[in-house]
Amino acid sequence: MEGVSMFSSNADSVLSRTVGSQALPTDHTQLDVVYEINRTLHWIKENGFKRVALQFPDELMGDAVSVTKQLERLVPEDARVFILGDTSYGSCCVDEVAAQHYNADCLVHYGRSCLSVPARIATQFVFGRLPLDLDDLADKVTVLFPSADANVILVYDSVFQYACDDIVKKLPQYTGISLSVLAIDKDKLQPDDKGSQIIQKCSRVIKIPQDKQLESYSFLYIGSESLTLTNLMYNFQSSTFFSYNPITRTGRKESVNVNKMLMKRYFMIEKAKDANIVGILVGTLGVANYLDILNRLKLLIKNAGKKSYVFIVGKINVAKLANFMEVDVFVLIACAENSLLDSSDFYKPVVTPYEMELACIPGREWTGEYPTAFGQLLEGGSHHMPVPDKVTGEETDVSLVTGRIRRSGVAGDVAMETGSALMVRDDTLTVATQAQSAGEYLSMRSWKGLEQKLGETPVTRAVEGQKGIAMGYQTEPGNP
Repeated sequence: MEGVSMFSSNADSVLSRTVGSQALPTDHTQLDVVYEINRTLHWIKENGFKRVALQFPDELMGDAVSVTKQLERLVPEDARVFILGDTSYGSCCVDEVAAQHYNADCLVHYGRSCLSVPARIATQFVFGRLPLDLDDLADKVTVLFPSADANVILVYDSVFQYACDDIVKKLPQYTGISLSVLAIDKDKLQPDDKGSQIIQKCSRVIKIPQDKQLESYSFLYIGSESLTLTNLMYNFQSSTFFSYNPITRTGRKESVNVNKMLMKRYFMIEKAKDANIVGILVGTLGVANYLDILNRLKLLIKNAGKKSYVFIVGKINVAKLANFMEVDVFVLIACAENSLLDSSDFYKPVVTPYEMELACIPGREWTGEYPTAFGQLLEGGSHHMPVPDKVTGEETDVSLVTGRIRRSGVAGDVAMETGSALMVRDDTLTVATQAQSAGEYLSMRSWKGLEQKLGETPVTRAVEGQKGIAMGYQTEPGNP
């Protein structure tokens, strides 16, 4: 449900939201350190920025005014600093839309981040510093990994990036530990003479010895349950995951059945194969190359004989998508972490671009890897495949959901017999026929709205209507 709440704009959920300890204002003596005021100031002056947008998530809004005042006192007189509050999409992404409303020439993103590369605006990330008890962490790690020879890859939530080196120093007995770094800090990786494998996924860079396999490593994630952990587990599904929660100070082996989650996703791929009308949900306007993946999906869906419609609805929730009942399946363009939207509450499945490609490209097979970042599907990406030519409509397949035969291609491409020589003997042997477009779906509805009767009714002058409110109009008995 956490993935849904990030997109939901329901007022009730905001009013009932529990404010965590991290939402409390930071001590004013620690503001410079936690929010890296000096580094931000140097970045602004060095690049000559004049309009600086500060993006804060809900849990850090208590410090927004104090940080802004600090920067206003230090930036050049002709520079202006302002706060961005509620984000257009997920708070983990850079909100370029809100920044452009104020003609900002740069943006400082505070708090945890998915580290998606922004499309247009210059951005600096300041993750903050959530407290971390290194002694307790070391104790829990020795319980999770009794052997000092264990091969462990250390990954962490971005808010603990400041402590990553201290964590490694606290665990000197582990000779097989490998520290991942955030993609924005990949220049910090030290080269060595022995040669190493460099693996870059989920906005993180991992370095392991050349003679070792990634599958031989376990992952230790430092942070609370979040979409970051889910994203990592999807992308490294062949590895075992352990986690340490600094808030609850507990360590555990992650028992989430990734295979079961993947089976749920595979079911939605089958629903996407059955779909004739596809809604492309634009869940970000700030991640680089989002237009490229949008155009690719439109061409891919068209060549697969399906009809696509593009929707930009801001923050996604169940009520908004329920307005488009003619859509059979939605494909969400968003950052890697927010792409895995739990669609169990939605009336129609919501799939990722990769899942849509599995449904539309006959030659693409599921090898077990599960890329969540749509950039990997574009030209030059690790999972890129050319878009196939338009299908002829002669290819058939059996739906694993309905058990019926489905045909690839546009229904109008193949002439249909209208005679009555053939009769249906078994419903399961018939080709499933569904609406091919929103207009056809409307024509199939039993109720299409008020009947207009154009040209059949006389034109009359406007007359005075009723007065009052719905619970009691003035013309009703008992009302003055």
